[in-house]
Amino acid sequence: MEKILKVHNVNDYARYIDAPVLHPLVSVIHYDELEHCRHSLNNYDVYGLFIADETLEELTYGLTTYDLHRHALMCVSPGQIGGKADIGEEIQTKGWALLFDPVLIHGTDLEKRMPAYSFFTYNTNEALLMDEEQRQLIVSLLEALRNELRNSDDGHQQHIIVSFIELVLEHVARFYAKQLSLQTANTNDLLTRFENLLNRYYAEGIYRTHGLPTVKYCAQELFLSPNYFGDLIHQMTDDTASNIIRRFVMQRAQKLLIGGENIAQTAEQLGFDYPQHFTRVFKKFYGVSPSAYLKQRSK
Repeated sequence: MEKILKVHNVNDYARYIDAPVLHPLVSVIHYDELEHCRHSLNNYDVYGLFIADETLEELTYGLTTYDLHRHALMCVSPGQIGGKADIGEEIQTKGWALLFDPVLIHGTDLEKRMPAYSFFTYNTNEALLMDEEQRQLIVSLLEALRNELRNSDDGHQQHIIVSFIELVLEHVARFYAKQLSLQTANTNDLLTRFENLLNRYYAEGIYRTHGLPTVKYCAQELFLSPNYFGDLIHQMTDDTASNIIRRFVMQRAQKLLIGGENIAQTAEQLGFDYPQHFTRVFKKFYGVSPSAYLKQRSK
């Protein structure tokens, strides 16, 4: 069984790699300065952003291994596992890390904004691939934040620290938006593969065991994380993946009802657990119940 480093707080990781301990809730690490950096497979209870300034091979994220190329920024959030499995092996590596405890941002505006930073739940092989200018901007913010952590708390420090972190996250969000925009230009077939997947879902009877199709299922079948997939689809269509799935299912419901299937049969053939659930969804989507819809069609 693989050994896992439990990163309950930011300095569990800092102490493990002999990095300076600067603050109980925030850690900024410059790997280039460390003499005894070691591999670790980490189970995080904190947020983390990691910049790799060299190619890293055979990293682990969940159950997946992957290589990560230079100037890649990857993010983790509480509950995730990531790192390299040969725990304890000393390495020479380059880059930066920012770790911060959820306690730091509790009750702040940043805490409210955290769900908007969907990149914290991207797979690590969907890392942000930064150019040199983007990397330097992020690094300059980390350097300034580290300098602030070395100051004594004068009553303003927490607000300044949180502001620095929010500024880092806003720039990461901006750079990811640009990456998604460039990627959608090179993945014109994603929508076609998405539609083919939904057609196959019903043609092959997958609904019988899995119920209604979900964003998570579609993302996994297309080898993407749910949030990265959802953000790509939104970038391409200005609509959500869940709305596209719902529209597909409801259009299929129309065809089944028009073709002579009753409400119970239609609900079953779409993957609904109960006809009542199908009726509620249909009415919310079309504004009328399935039975009223059929009456309108018969006039």
